Amino acid sequence: MCLACPTLASAHGFGALYNLPVPLWLYNWAAAATLVVSFLITIAAVAKPATATVVGKDLSGSIGLRLLRKPITLIRLLSLALLFLCIATGFWGNPDPMRNFNPVFFWIIITLVLTYLIALVGDVYAAINPFRTLTDGLRVIGIKNNAALFRYPEHWGVWPALALYLCFIWFELFGTGTPKSIAWFLLGYTLLNIIGVRLIGARDWFEHCEFFSVFFRLVAKMAPIDYRRGMDDAPGHLRLRWPLAGLLHERPAHISTAVFVLAMLSTTAFDGLKATKWWVELFWSDPTGLIKNIVGTEPAYSMATVMPWYIAWETFWLFASPFLYFALYLIVLWAGRKMTGSERRVKDLALDFSYSLLPIVLMYHITHYWTLILTHGLKVFSLISDPFGWRWDLFGTAYKFRAPIIPDMGFVWHSQVALIILGHIASVWIAHKVAIRVFPTRVSTMVSQLPMLVLMILFTIIGLWILAQPLTVELMG
Repeated sequence: MCLACPTLASAHGFGALYNLPVPLWLYNWAAAATLVVSFLITIAAVAKPATATVVGKDLSGSIGLRLLRKPITLIRLLSLALLFLCIATGFWGNPDPMRNFNPVFFWIIITLVLTYLIALVGDVYAAINPFRTLTDGLRVIGIKNNAALFRYPEHWGVWPALALYLCFIWFELFGTGTPKSIAWFLLGYTLLNIIGVRLIGARDWFEHCEFFSVFFRLVAKMAPIDYRRGMDDAPGHLRLRWPLAGLLHERPAHISTAVFVLAMLSTTAFDGLKATKWWVELFWSDPTGLIKNIVGTEPAYSMATVMPWYIAWETFWLFASPFLYFALYLIVLWAGRKMTGSERRVKDLALDFSYSLLPIVLMYHITHYWTLILTHGLKVFSLISDPFGWRWDLFGTAYKFRAPIIPDMGFVWHSQVALIILGHIASVWIAHKVAIRVFPTRVSTMVSQLPMLVLMILFTIIGLWILAQPLTVELMG
């Protein structure tokens, strides 16, 4: 076990063994000390609350934005064309994922690169959403798919989007990963969007149910550009603001959004955890003897029989993870409420502070996946010339950028540590700014954040521990 031998570790995304320069517990202590010092500096330096007023420069009527409207229309059509290309290459292209356009473009460019781009420049997805472009196009040509058949219950919040998001993560972790399976997913999800818009209308569907829209909208709250697409034919909203300002001046309208934020964090942690030797052995060593009593032999000797149990076990923990994280989050808020004697409901506190977790979410996401952009993402330049894997060379790039870039393992580990700590420091600062607004006195503000600081330290230790665990062979690969 890596916990017993903390100097052994492997960076996720590579699987190569890497010896940490110092024991893992020293990293944990250093990270915890950094958060505590950051907390004390924040208390001393930040005295003004984060007001509820949105600040920044409104660019909605600027000449530049008006000039961009026609190119944005073309980009929307290109986005829709790329969706169709992913579906087509999945069904009729080369079955080898390394020679097919759709796995690299979908898993790397869309789920990774686009996420980080949105965190930097705003909700690009809201402007180019191919599913929205398609449903709007159907309305234009006379198919009244935007006339809702039912009124969406507001008390549902974004629970439908959360359910779809967890199903998507399950597909990512447990699906076959073949181009055809991705094509089936995209085709099915496209049809689901058309049906959803027909049932409850475009506004409610893309606001509450389409999980990519919800996911990217949350990520965009950290960006210095606040873009919100107008409904139907209404103009959009564009505002320039300070980075992370959206986390300070906004608050979820429904508790389901807070759970969605925790799901973004927990599923990333679970993705890292499920490939570790500790996690795999936890099931297959059968410490309770329950599986042996059921199948009559050791699990390792009857893998074909036990595998469905293993999948069910992992599925349970994947779907349970957001609610476990949320329960821990509520306990921390309850403790802060008790320590300050505040009369504010825990539910309200959960809404107040949920966006403060988003920097942690983003940095966890980056630390787990950024290496994949270097090892696999650059292949998109060659695959765009040969999307079907038929030995084409449409743009003269078919034989370029095919070799992966593998950074130094020491650099990977230390960048992961730095990013995790940076995300937690940002969250501590944001949470304190919000706390000044929520709690009446400076003392109660400080005391209320002590349990939250403990939670931040716990998340840091868990994140570093997962990253430091030796990986094992993927049983589902």
